[in-house]
Amino acid sequence: MDIDMPNVNGIEGVRRIRKQFSELLIVMQTVFEDNEKIFDSITAGANGYILKKASPEKIIEGIQDVVEGGAPMTASVAKKVLTHFQKEPASNQDDNPFQLSAREKEILTMLVKGLSYKMIGDACGISTHTVNNHLKIIYKKLHVHSATEAVSKALKQKVVE
Repeated sequence: MDIDMPNVNGIEGVRRIRKQFSELLIVMQTVFEDNEKIFDSITAGANGYILKKASPEKIIEGIQDVVEGGAPMTASVAKKVLTHFQKEPASNQDDNPFQLSAREKEILTMLVKGLSYKMIGDACGISTHTVNNHLKIIYKKLHVHSATEAVSKALKQKVVE
């Protein structure tokens, strides 16, 4: 999805798509690098954010990553996201407000670090199917619909470090 489109911009398009097709995978591919568009896209439900200046190989890798459950972002975009959330104060003093198990926190931490389902599975000694099952439970507990939203919420609310 691009941001600058006629009639309805891409961010609003993502919001509308999410309402009807919550499981659909959406990667923003755009020229915009400003914080407002990045965070609006993520909160609208985008699964990733890749700049158009990325190489064709990186774009294909990002698409494969989102299909495997990852949250692809161009490095400069990921840096902005991390910087933004590192500056945010903790909004919840409870150590485990979402009641995540130790394994769920471990998997969420790896997701925050940018590991794909396959990489998480290899690190934990479990199948990608099992990783997917854990993440579905994590998404439900965090009240999110995508890896990008889970990462965003985990960092913003300091669920994992």
